[in-house]
Amino acid sequence: MGIRPGSLYAAFGDKKSLFKEVVDAYGRTPAGAFAAAALREEPTAREAFGRILREAAAVYPDPSHPAGCLTISAATNVTEQDAEVAAFLRDLRNQNLAAFEARLATAQEEGELPAAADPRALAAYFAAVIQGMSQRARDGATTAELTRTAELALAAWPREQG
Repeated sequence: MGIRPGSLYAAFGDKKSLFKEVVDAYGRTPAGAFAAAALREEPTAREAFGRILREAAAVYPDPSHPAGCLTISAATNVTEQDAEVAAFLRDLRNQNLAAFEARLATAQEEGELPAAADPRALAAYFAAVIQGMSQRARDGATTAELTRTAELALAAWPREQG
């Protein structure tokens, strides 16, 4: 970038601050904001999670940026010396998990999910699938493969027992 270390540190303070700024900027891009947008914009939780999974299948392997999700992928490169960065990334992922759980709890209150469903477990399940899709994209998975994964995950959506 042609920036000397002194200029970099003058602008951002240190590498950790720069990294946090990068993650914040990423969260405002289509690649970083699609899940929150789906939770906010879709009329039902099922439609929101369907959109999240399908968009992850398209966004994560997109060659216009590094494969996967920054907040998921960066966690695998954090060393013990970077405990603050690890905590920052973990907190971001846990905020996403909490948003998933809140949307699913609301869906349950509104009758979209059966009373026997466990919003926390379902949120954790979808988070794990999405995190796995991110890693699979980094390992070369295509949109087609990830779309099949998304559809399989959606098949686990709880239904009334009858």
